[in-house]
Amino acid sequence: MSAVNDTKFISVVFLLTGIPGQEDVHLWISIPFCIMYVTSIVGNSIILLIIKTDPSPHEPMYIFLSMLAITDFGISITTIPTVLGIYLFKIREISLNACFAQLFFIHSLQCIESSVLLLMAFDRFIAICNPLRYASILTLPRIAKMGLVFVLRGVAIIFPLPFLLKWSPYCRANVLSHSYCLHQEVMKLACSDIRINSIYGLFTNLLTMGLDSLLILLSYVMIIKTVLSIASHAECLRVLNTCVSHLCAVLLFYTPEIGLSVIHRFGKGSFPLLQILLGYISLLVSPLINPIVYSMKSKHLRERIIRVFVK
Repeated sequence: MSAVNDTKFISVVFLLTGIPGQEDVHLWISIPFCIMYVTSIVGNSIILLIIKTDPSPHEPMYIFLSMLAITDFGISITTIPTVLGIYLFKIREISLNACFAQLFFIHSLQCIESSVLLLMAFDRFIAICNPLRYASILTLPRIAKMGLVFVLRGVAIIFPLPFLLKWSPYCRANVLSHSYCLHQEVMKLACSDIRINSIYGLFTNLLTMGLDSLLILLSYVMIIKTVLSIASHAECLRVLNTCVSHLCAVLLFYTPEIGLSVIHRFGKGSFPLLQILLGYISLLVSPLINPIVYSMKSKHLRERIIRVFVK
């Protein structure tokens, strides 16, 4: 009996979904997706190349930017096979183990990206609120330790998710509403009690993105308080202008994530198109826009990128 159950479990596959009702034009839809992926991968690669090869941008801000580029690059690579597989080759099936592996990497990288955004907020907080101690606080060894701690935190918190899902039997129509695997979707397809999965999923969200977003908000409250104490209006604007790129990255990351979490937990199948759209914004738009925004706002990066292409 156990052998039969094991066979059924191993043979389970999930069916990924593109944009419902638009199957006839999936090939055309793949064109903007291909452009977005290529732009994202090339953009983040150029950022990393410039920071690695140019000796001047080794300030903490650029190190944090390279961390952000690595996580964005990883998210793009993780989702490419299934997204383009659906739109280009109409491949919807994904095996159980491949699905669990994909969701592990997606959620781990998202946790790490959330941590990097928190570190960047801390960088802005120290630079604006305590500029005289900036160099002594954000030393390279300390940055390396903080980065390592947050990477380990993301991996350790997400690591149990695939195993919790693997212990559950799957006997329903295993159709996912996205073109990639997410924990909050896969757990709903299980035939057993999903309370442990649901509680642990909520715990991971609160401990990572929830806590990080709260600390980022607190950092900006302190930054605004410091900026308002500056007498010169022009100086106020100059200081706030150094935060624009980071604020754009934070809004691009957290807004679709919060919306998607709310729909998954409380929507109960409502707003399917909005759910798909937020999913794509969450995993595709942020890695695409981040290198563009930072390149536009950083004069040094902009000049180096122009030099790369002019050559």
